Amino acid sequence: MAKLDEVASLDATAQAELVRQKKVQAIELVEAAIERIEQLNPTLNAVVTPMYEEARRAATGQLPDGPFAGVPFLLKDLLASYAGVRMTSGSAFLRDFVPPHDSELVARLKRAGLIIVGKTNTPEFGILPTTEPQLFGPSRNPWDKTRTTGGSSGGSAAAVAAGIVPMAHANDGGGSIRIPASCCGLFGLKPTRARNPLGPDFGDMFSGLVAEHAVTRSVRDSAALLDTTSGPEAGDPYWAPPPARPFLQEVGADPGRLRIAVTTAAPTGVPVHDDCVSAVRDAAALCAELGHEVVEVAPSVDGERLVQSFMALWSAGCTWTIDVAARVTGRTPTPEQFEPLTWGLYQMGAQQSGSSYLLALQHLQMVSREIARFFLDYDVWLTPTLGEPPVPLGTFDSPPEHPMRGMARAAAFVPFTPVCNITGQPAMSMPLYWNADGLPVGTHFVGRFGDEATLFRLAAQLEAARPWAGRLPPE
Repeated sequence: MAKLDEVASLDATAQAELVRQKKVQAIELVEAAIERIEQLNPTLNAVVTPMYEEARRAATGQLPDGPFAGVPFLLKDLLASYAGVRMTSGSAFLRDFVPPHDSELVARLKRAGLIIVGKTNTPEFGILPTTEPQLFGPSRNPWDKTRTTGGSSGGSAAAVAAGIVPMAHANDGGGSIRIPASCCGLFGLKPTRARNPLGPDFGDMFSGLVAEHAVTRSVRDSAALLDTTSGPEAGDPYWAPPPARPFLQEVGADPGRLRIAVTTAAPTGVPVHDDCVSAVRDAAALCAELGHEVVEVAPSVDGERLVQSFMALWSAGCTWTIDVAARVTGRTPTPEQFEPLTWGLYQMGAQQSGSSYLLALQHLQMVSREIARFFLDYDVWLTPTLGEPPVPLGTFDSPPEHPMRGMARAAAFVPFTPVCNITGQPAMSMPLYWNADGLPVGTHFVGRFGDEATLFRLAAQLEAARPWAGRLPPE
């Protein structure tokens, strides 16, 4: 019988193998995860809705014949619905909302054998790159509990980094998988647009900005999970190009000699912290040592117009989100039911015309074509994940008299990741660097549209060269 304290440090693939070999039972893994939640969550505030009884029933019943059978998992409290369990989206407006059905992604997670033990903290409607909703309070970074976990998948990232579960659900509309992966020292891949389905409730979101996946401890877990969840659902408006073979087969495959473009300056012109530049320089040197061609170059992008166009979609998306919430609850939204920034963004989106939205979308599609042409000459684009290391909690607060302050501050923190939501390209944050303060600083690798395969090959090579599995947050 495997020792459960040792099992908890394994990735999901290894835990599933122990269940298959009957060296550990699913219920033992679930009870151990529950024990860790009870022990660590009072400090981290990562899990906001325990699902212990649902998890115990699943663990003691007939397990599906899936690749992760018996492995405990956490679901972000945003977008992916679980029938009969509340989904607040981090908002008091949805405090009591209970969806009547599973989303397609959750159905696939269950078929993979994952056992969902709870739902994780997220900022209100996933708007900010930090996880500090007024409804539940802030999640705290296991590496420094005074600092942000990142967002909007910050509860999931904190839980995985702290060893509560080996991987957890996350989604990404402007960097919300990659930002918390960077802040918490995890691997975080945003897949190609429409690689994972958003149904049955949504075809796409924010004209394709939003993608579903996870934060993980290991590269192989991310690849294997994507194999189990990806592929179109009937009726999807569009879908990603099918891979040549399973993503897991790319892990450990020879990436060949890649041509890697390296950029350390933000496309928006904001300053980039020296630690983030150092992380990129270090990763670029490692790539060169591994035999790749590294070229310092950047695509030409009008950063100011890019931000304006992105914010047109982001604000309209906020308005639409609240209107959807009003429809499903039958309630009328009023300012006092939302955080100041959320309501400010709602008003901004409501003031747009349909034409202004489509003009912004047209510009972002032009940017996408420009960056696609850049990738005719390069296989991978390496940048910082963030403009700064994890910042103190409260950095993005927006007082009622300045409701958009947090969004303006976020633009300086997150100048790199939204580009890949605009283009739909796959991108990953890798935990290859820690600064002098002991904080993780992610490096960001972008692949061609539809080409997660190259990213997984490179990621596995870098993971082998610079392993992070044994690097754990302080107790």
